[in-house]
Formats: sequence, C-alpha cells, structure tokens
Amino acid sequence: MPAVQPPILTPPVDDFRVADAPFYLPVGGEVALFENAFRAHIPVLLKGPTGCGKTRFVSYMAHRLGRPLVTVACHEDLSASDLVGRYLLHGDDTVWVDGPLTAAVRHGAILYLDEVVEARKDTLVVIHPLTDHRRILPIEKLGALLHAPDDFLLVVSYNPGYQSVVKDLKQSTRQRFVALDFGYPPPDVEEAVVASEAGVDPALARRFVACAARIRNLTSRGLEEGVSTRLLVYAGRLVRLGTPPADAAAAAFERVLTDDPDLQSAIREVVADFF
Repeated sequence: MPAVQPPILTPPVDDFRVADAPFYLPVGGEVALFENAFRAHIPVLLKGPTGCGKTRFVSYMAHRLGRPLVTVACHEDLSASDLVGRYLLHGDDTVWVDGPLTAAVRHGAILYLDEVVEARKDTLVVIHPLTDHRRILPIEKLGALLHAPDDFLLVVSYNPGYQSVVKDLKQSTRQRFVALDFGYPPPDVEEAVVASEAGVDPALARRFVACAARIRNLTSRGLEEGVSTRLLVYAGRLVRLGTPPADAAAAAFERVLTDDPDLQSAIREVVADFF
C-alpha cells in the first residue's frame, strides 16, 4: 500500500510580489541581457561591491518581468533543508513546509540567493539540477521531482572583493551562470539615484557623489571598500531630516568604512573639503 503524502504547506505567491517598481537607472546593457537570460532559462550571476545596486536591480527586473521574487540572504549555517524544505509538526499532524527554493520553483518565481559564497558549498549542490538543461528540483524527503516552469529563474550574487580560498564559487557552480559585473554607477547616474532615493536637491547629491569618489581613491591606502551608493543615500536621508552634511558623512562614511584612526582621519579631511 503506497505511503500517504503529508499535507504540503507553501507560502502564497502574493507574498513574493514586487508591488511597486523600485527606482533603478540602467547603466549599460544589463536590463536587456537579464531579459534574454530569463527567456533563455539561463541562471544569472551578479558580481559587485557592497551597496552598488545588485539587490535593487533584481527587484527592478522582477517587477519589470511581472514575476514574484523570493530572496534568500545566504550565511554559513544555511543548509539544504533550509532551501528545500522540511517536515514540521503542525498541531497533531506532520506537514511538509516548502523552503524558499521549492516555493520559488512551484510559483515560477525569480529566486535570488544574495551573497551566495557565504553558504556552505555542500548546500549549493542542491541548485545544480536547476541550473542546466534539466531544470529539475529533486526533493528526496518527499520522493518528488519538481520541474521548473518557464518563468522560474535563479539569480545569485556575491562580492568579489571578499573572495578567498575558503569563500569562493567552485568552477562546477560558476560555469552554470552568465555573469553581470556591477560597480559604482557613473557620477550622473549616481547623483540622480541619491537625489531621488534620499529626497535631497541635485546640488547636494552632486557634492556627496564627488566626495564619495575621492574617498574611494583611498582604497590604495588600505581602505577595504569605498563609499557605496547605499551609504550615499543614507547620508542624504540624514541631511533631509536636519543632520548637518558633515555629521551625516561622518556617520555614514567615516565610522562605517573603517576603525583605523589614520583612515578615519583621511576620510574626515576629504569630507571637510566638500562640507
């Protein structure tokens, strides 16, 4: 007599809808390439520094394509069960609860694994059958095999600046994707982003962007990463609410980017030139 399948719980698709279009300004051919990858069922790898717009771009594309978006913030304790799902007690019953990967496949969503290199390598193997011609998700605990619908797309991101021998994508994983490189936007685009997202006037946005460009040059003196576009928006929002620009820059740039007193002093000097 065949085993009785337990009830299956999966989050409703409306939980993953991108209701409002995120503000995003294309800087190259990334939109067209992403759309073509989506139509060709090719997974996408986004590479770039922290806060340069990778996550916002994925949200923008999900809204543009009219697809739900399931996002997973990867970490070193992320297990295959966390992605695929597990049996849980629900009242007096045992039920199967879909993980984000399984829910994304069922709903034909875009699945976004943010900072994918933070996940354990043995966990990432679970995505391999979805990233080649098979486009399947075996669920061993259910004895089931899900076929990804045409609207499903896998997108992953990571920051090459933190790449190491321990935290890197294996070639067997990398070569399952096409890649897009992200960096800091051109000044005119970054100014428009800061002005729009922070709600400040274009002149102040221009000064913040110019200041950030100077600070980014300090990477040659040991600064691990420069000012991200996200931090520029944060600084602008503080100013909009009454914080003096120099104080906003100290809070969003100087104290965030480094604890090294010499580098903090160098950042302070750059900020003083602009504010």
